[in-house]
Amino acid sequence: MTDKRIKRPRDPSQLAKLIMDIATGEVEDKTPDDGKDPAAVALGKKGGAARAKSLTPDERKAIAKKAAKERWKED
Repeated sequence: MTDKRIKRPRDPSQLAKLIMDIATGEVEDKTPDDGKDPAAVALGKKGGAARAKSLTPDERKAIAKKAAKERWKED
């Protein structure tokens, strides 16, 4: 898996400090590997689309209604 850089802050002062910390070696510029298998991640992304394709319009409608009911219920 490819290494990614750490996320850069938007604030110029914080960005300058981060760049200085990286340059002096206080902070490592790479994020640690999350240990996920790229093939498994790719398969996981296909799951939702495959499920949606296999549902009938009535089933999708029922799922959407249930989700909306949960989202807007009052506590």
